[in-house]
Amino acid sequence: MDNQYNYNTPNDQFQNQTMGNGEPDMNFGQPDPDFSHRKKEKKPHDHKKAAKIAGGLCFAVAFGVIASAAFQTTNLVGNTLFGEKVKTESSSDKKVDSTSLTRTSSTVTSDVSEVVNSVMPSVVSITNMSVQQVQSFFGGTSSQEVESSGSGIIIGQNDTELLIVTNNHVVEGSTTLTVSFINEASAEAKIKGTDASKDLAVIAVPLENIEDETMNEIKVATLGDSTKLQVGEPVIAIGNALGYGQSVTTGIVSALNRQIDMEGFDAELIQTDAAINPGNSGGALVNANGEVIGINTAKVSSDAVEGMGYAIPISDANETITTLMNKETREQVPEDERGFLGVEITNVESESAELYGMPTGVYIRDVIEGTGAEKAGLVRGGVITELDGSSVDSMATLQNLLSYYRAGETVTLTVEMPGKDGSYQEKEVEVVLSEKQAETTTPER
Repeated sequence: MDNQYNYNTPNDQFQNQTMGNGEPDMNFGQPDPDFSHRKKEKKPHDHKKAAKIAGGLCFAVAFGVIASAAFQTTNLVGNTLFGEKVKTESSSDKKVDSTSLTRTSSTVTSDVSEVVNSVMPSVVSITNMSVQQVQSFFGGTSSQEVESSGSGIIIGQNDTELLIVTNNHVVEGSTTLTVSFINEASAEAKIKGTDASKDLAVIAVPLENIEDETMNEIKVATLGDSTKLQVGEPVIAIGNALGYGQSVTTGIVSALNRQIDMEGFDAELIQTDAAINPGNSGGALVNANGEVIGINTAKVSSDAVEGMGYAIPISDANETITTLMNKETREQVPEDERGFLGVEITNVESESAELYGMPTGVYIRDVIEGTGAEKAGLVRGGVITELDGSSVDSMATLQNLLSYYRAGETVTLTVEMPGKDGSYQEKEVEVVLSEKQAETTTPER
């Protein structure tokens, strides 16, 4: 692959915050979070029945008290990735082979070892170290380092990097990411691009940081066609369950096009009874030919429910993954050097978006005088939905994205601006980030 880098006021229940840079407001640390309160009722589409679940639906990420996020990965690109030619032979001497499995039938027997052995070299583990604000026994708050584990999929390489796809919620808020390969060798990774609205992220490991022995053992996974899946078809889930390392579960495709809405992530997913345990997020759902047909992302957490896991169809993810792969890999900037956007913002939750007819994103409550935001023409009432092509669904997401930019850099914001008739019109605005100012907090109303 060529090395191309393109990297009406709401209700009173909004959370309020001044937007400069700072740390994201994360919800990490709970081993089994319940997002059922975030779900909204949807009318079922033809053949696309919205999930009605008695228990909570949660992302399949395993959390620890101190941080480690293992993202195991399986994606085959071969010589063609998502319809675009990919340079699997780069100018670097280090090259990764692709997984290959010769089969003429999709029938799976009780022995799936041949498929697993073919896919495992493309599966890695990643440790996500993040910082969370924790309330103390005496009522104050303190910063605590938290580790979370998930899974990911090796999807290719460019001239300088090994590329891995995973879920956005697996890498969100990370201060450091460490990838461990099939031979237990490890290397630090950087976020290349994220899309919170699709719950997808691509991370990159510099090839120079990967030993030759490891390069000879890992492989680029093979991507299948999820549009050809049939209910009842056997599948295999591979991932870093509970952070213990690579594990395998088997099952079938229980349903297709299941409409799921949680944490700002609204999609039609593959439902499977193959166990999707905490730590499996970002891992591979594989068919009988060893092709990745889904990215494991969530499960139902309830004593009353068994065998309901969900995966993002790989064919639905192709375009987003390709875009993220071509972004510039950036490193987080020291806090005192980060750029300041210059707006006071608040989250637009899905319920409020429906009530007021607003787009999902962050609502501009005010624009700070003398900042880049004011000079760029941003005004109160707009809703920021993207920054440099990365979707913005919350204050935490916007803060995290801005943590990779220095003062003086220019960012492109996609903003939905309200019209007199109550409708919103999309507008792209270039903002030169200011130097950090003393932050203020808009009081709760």
